[in-house]
Amino acid sequence: MVSFDRVNHDRLMVRLKQHTHDPALLRLINRYLKAGVSVDGSVQATARGVPQGGPLSPVLANVVLDELDWELERRGHRFARYADDCNIMVKSKTAGERVMASVTRFVSDTLRLTVNPLKSAVDRPAKRKFLGFTVSRNGARLKVADKAIDKLKDRIRELTRRTRGHRLTDVVAELRVTLLGWKAYFGIAEVLSPLRDIDKWLRRKLRCYIWKQWGRSGYRELRKRGVSVREAWNTSKSAHGPWRLSKTPALSLALPARVFSSLGLPSLAG
Repeated sequence: MVSFDRVNHDRLMVRLKQHTHDPALLRLINRYLKAGVSVDGSVQATARGVPQGGPLSPVLANVVLDELDWELERRGHRFARYADDCNIMVKSKTAGERVMASVTRFVSDTLRLTVNPLKSAVDRPAKRKFLGFTVSRNGARLKVADKAIDKLKDRIRELTRRTRGHRLTDVVAELRVTLLGWKAYFGIAEVLSPLRDIDKWLRRKLRCYIWKQWGRSGYRELRKRGVSVREAWNTSKSAHGPWRLSKTPALSLALPARVFSSLGLPSLAG
């Protein structure tokens, strides 16, 4: 993991001149690099580094690290790089430590950049993540990284808060946008069991949401949906809270998966 707040402007401009001979464009990029940053209301000069979050920054990052790609190719390494995130595959821990040391020297001495020691390591693929993915311990199949799943679950919790008071159709519509976008990116994952778990957990969240909205009419709503008198009575009169009750047979029978599918809720594992 390379730190781009230390990019040498002069060296970057030299590299850019090798790709374009447009003086006006080069002057514009140079001004962009040296425009400064606002800190507590005052503008501070930027003597080095690439602006984070700017639309031009990813392009400039690739210009800087193009040399790294060629160097890794020259050494015969197998690697994958996206912006400042790079994974190099080797056959042993010893080889990994040797490559880490030599690549760090190249990045520091030749590219004049800094490798972030807190985000860089020599480890097995299953213990590392790349662009939100990792690989399974058995079979080396593509898997969504735990951190990416945690971020999705945080978003789902936000959309399904019982205190929001939104109609179920509106909540599902918001979830649909989030889930379809997430699935479009992570849909290539081969390990589906974590995604099935999220599907089940989300349906339980929605049952909890609906039960909270039903309030005192819970018994009547359960009976309308085919739940027996005894099950509906025991559930509606239970002292347990909505989350505990969302896992009961009564709620599962009254609100099966097809109910949510009919409302447009997509399945991550489907």
